[in-house]
Amino acid sequence: MLRGVGTMEERIVPPRVVAAERVASEAGFKKSCIPEVGRLLKLAAAAKPDGVIAESGTGAGVGTAWLHSGLGAGARLVTVERDEQLARRAAGVFADDERVSVLTGDWKLLEQHAPFDVFFCDGGGKRDDPQRVVEQLAPGGLLVLDDFTPSPHWPPRFEGQVDELRMFYLTHPDLDATEILTTPASSMVVGARRV
Repeated sequence: MLRGVGTMEERIVPPRVVAAERVASEAGFKKSCIPEVGRLLKLAAAAKPDGVIAESGTGAGVGTAWLHSGLGAGARLVTVERDEQLARRAAGVFADDERVSVLTGDWKLLEQHAPFDVFFCDGGGKRDDPQRVVEQLAPGGLLVLDDFTPSPHWPPRFEGQVDELRMFYLTHPDLDATEILTTPASSMVVGARRV
């Protein structure tokens, strides 16, 4: 083992992620972004230091906080949550940073801020209007989708059937996309919009 290299549990968690996790716990919200996805969100936001970063499905703000941890000085982060109480609580985590906007309502509210350099589509849109999701990306924009179940098959399967949603993103003509294993039981699809 390399000296100085710790385990994942020992890695530093950004303070706003800790604050958002506290909000989630207090609200009884159990669907927050896992650290394995969060670290990729941080990297995606950092790759677009002057970009427009979007998130559908704020929840308690844990994924938002991971995106925020990579946010450049010239970047903007806009996120939307349907649950008014969750949105209000999450907004409190970012109240001191004017680069962050927490909207309450349907995911389509994000469209007025598009095109996006990074779009973490964790709520509305991912399943109900995937083509519209892709259209919100700027050329070269990164799309991040989590909560998939790994499949050793091609085409990928979920519950014994071809996973049409995953196939849509992985084979979309406007995306270069791949699936990334985040834990033994979960994966995500990450794509870049072709220029």
